[in-house]
Amino acid sequence: MNIRLLALAGVAACAIALPLAVASAGPVGDQDADDVRPSRRADAKAPSAEPTDPPGLLGLGLATAARCGPELTSPDGIEAQTCVMTQGETTWARTYYRNVTGGALDSVLSLMGPGGRTLQMRCMIGTDDEPATCETPRERTRGNLDAYTAVAEFAARAGQGPLLLRSGSNSGAPAGG
Repeated sequence: MNIRLLALAGVAACAIALPLAVASAGPVGDQDADDVRPSRRADAKAPSAEPTDPPGLLGLGLATAARCGPELTSPDGIEAQTCVMTQGETTWARTYYRNVTGGALDSVLSLMGPGGRTLQMRCMIGTDDEPATCETPRERTRGNLDAYTAVAEFAARAGQGPLLLRSGSNSGAPAGG
């Protein structure tokens, strides 16, 4: 009789334990698709799939467009390239230059826009031969960007000499076909 009681006790224990196991696991296929969440154990070094910049931004900020003329070098030792810059709804002129003349120079950078509007900036060019820039103040873009041009003129200080270099943002297309 003791064996029979033990067998009945084992069946009873299984009969109670099995429904509890099924109830705690939940029914198969009862998981809602909205409740599926990715594991937070992803590698911390892996790049995030989430976008980090708002639309229209590239890298550190708004993308800047540059429309530049050719890089020019004068026989006197001025190297320059002049550009019309646009970022968002602002436009300005910038000239990249290098003065290898050994003397200080004056430069005037002009931004010409639609409707005959002109903005000028006077830049003092030092005697060092390191690359540098000069910019006009930024202004709200008016009209078509193709209507903007920039010109930089380099001359000896205080007008005591000839024009050494004129650099523009627009260059004529090469002839030929």
